[in-house]
Amino acid sequence: MTRVCLIGNDDCTLQYELLSRETSREALATYDLTRPFENSLSVRTVSVGAAVSLLNDLQWYLIRFVDEALVLEPSISDDEWLSRALARELRNGDVEPDETAEFCKIYGLERVDAASETGDSEDGADGEGDTRDADDPNGSATAAYASHRLVEPLYVRRTGGELPAYDLRDVDETLVVRVTEDEYT
Repeated sequence: MTRVCLIGNDDCTLQYELLSRETSREALATYDLTRPFENSLSVRTVSVGAAVSLLNDLQWYLIRFVDEALVLEPSISDDEWLSRALARELRNGDVEPDETAEFCKIYGLERVDAASETGDSEDGADGEGDTRDADDPNGSATAAYASHRLVEPLYVRRTGGELPAYDLRDVDETLVVRVTEDEYT
């Protein structure tokens, strides 16, 4: 299954913004929503094409409330995400899967402080069920990352099959996003 992850702008609560509006709520109604990172929303789709189609349906909301729209396609990589633009190129056949790994941005994953982990949010959701994952119904796998936020992306170019280390902050973990050459420059 292909995953789509939306990372919200700093000045909004993404879950509230998307679920309080009828059109986006209806577009997301058929999906199980999870929250893999702070101020994010994630769903599983059947393919890259379905992921790109969903992102197209949500375009109006993406412009207003989303910093990043990411796609994770297991046939490409189990742990490296694709930018929306790269996923679109892949779906359209403009790029081959083995040509997606050269340009990347690496986000640091920073632990969210305990005060913001209380589960209270502006929309009144308790936060507890928001971290549920389809592969882990108890939520423990996603809960580990829901207590993290993405920070300062480092743009890198893979050379010799290796990615440079993330060195912008002292973080324990990182998230790799493959991007198009245009997004890299």
